[in-house]
Amino acid sequence: MIVNISEAKAQLSKLVERAEHGERVVIGRAGRPVAVLVPYSAAPDRRRLGVWRNEDVWIADDFDAPLPDDVLAGFTGSI
Repeated sequence: MIVNISEAKAQLSKLVERAEHGERVVIGRAGRPVAVLVPYSAAPDRRRLGVWRNEDVWIADDFDAPLPDDVLAGFTGSI
C-alpha cells in the first residue's frame, strides 16, 4: 500500500495504528515510494563482556583446517 504524503499527514494516527499491527505502510511522493512506516522494535540488549570468563572452552584441533570443496562451494555460491 502506498499512501501519498498529504494523505499520510491527514491520517497519521490511523497509519501508525496499522503499522503497530504489523502492516508495512509505504509513503510516497508523486506515486514514488520515499519512506516506510513499520512497527518499532527495540534494539536487542547489548552483549555482556566476559560471559565466558572462567569457563572451559574447547576448540577442535582441525578448527582452522581448509574446508572441503563442496562446503566451500556452498559458501561461495559456486554450486
